[in-house]
Amino acid sequence: MILDIENGIVELAFGSGGRASAALIEQVFVRHFKAVGLNELNDFASISVIGERVIFASDSHVISPLFFQGGDIGSLAVNGTVNDVAMSGGRVHALSVNVIIEEGLSLRDLDRVAESMAIAAMKAGINIVTGDTKVVERGAVDGLYISTSGIGSVNTSVDLKPSNIQYGDKILVNGSIGDHGASIFATRNQLQTELRSDCCALNKMIEGLMSLGLGIRCMRDPTRGGLASALNEIATQSQKRFLLNQASIPIKPEVNAIAGISGIDALNLANEGKVLVFCDSNDADAALDYMKSKEEGKDAQIIGEVCAQSETSFAGVEISNVFGGRRILEWPWSDPLPRIC
Repeated sequence: MILDIENGIVELAFGSGGRASAALIEQVFVRHFKAVGLNELNDFASISVIGERVIFASDSHVISPLFFQGGDIGSLAVNGTVNDVAMSGGRVHALSVNVIIEEGLSLRDLDRVAESMAIAAMKAGINIVTGDTKVVERGAVDGLYISTSGIGSVNTSVDLKPSNIQYGDKILVNGSIGDHGASIFATRNQLQTELRSDCCALNKMIEGLMSLGLGIRCMRDPTRGGLASALNEIATQSQKRFLLNQASIPIKPEVNAIAGISGIDALNLANEGKVLVFCDSNDADAALDYMKSKEEGKDAQIIGEVCAQSETSFAGVEISNVFGGRRILEWPWSDPLPRIC
């Protein structure tokens, strides 16, 4: 899709993590920001500083409602940026926090959010070290927006990115898909369910996984747009085709129920505590065993593989069902639930 820069307007879909977001980022920001590596479109940047590789990531959070089953905008902001840095395969060191507060927000709610951020940072083993606070007039924002940045470091021998992916590699995920998006839908529509967002920090599990010396090629957290968006984005960047086994993809019955009610494919629902791991096939079982040994990965599965070169007719994602049939898993235009992070 080519954007009409001269006459077009920004649509809500442009911020929802699907093909629309990709078009906006590539044709507006990447076109003007010429930094080396930016066009790789990872969740993080790797910067060389005095012989060391520093990892930097930044994210903004505008979720509605501010509080939901399994978390709130505060824990989401901390965990989301921690996970973005962790996708580099490195270690997270510290966060900054910027808040934009609407006049009239209750101090009690603001205090709850601050406490939640402190608890999330403590669980991740990192500190919030700097930040900024702004207050704007009533109606200028919806209660509270939070922007977080994270800094970390990675061994110079580690370089995780889509171009590393090879034919035959296995695709792993550390647990059930769509919990966050389904939980937000349930909260917004006042549905009675025990389902909770999967919002959590993955840095400790990922540090342990990387310490094993396995053939990890690339990692990505499937947030906005869910599994479908993340895998299609990686397929495009790597110019490979992926084949998923539908029966192996872990999805909770409650998520499937909400997907049925809403008419949204569960594979398009957002996640906030999941990581996709592309791994050498010889090391996939060891990676799976390690992930299953951790609370954040107890429901991990191998869900697919990178198709052999002879099978590749396009860069994209296919999914096979229990009867052996295949269908293309489309890259959604946008996340079907706006403002989920």
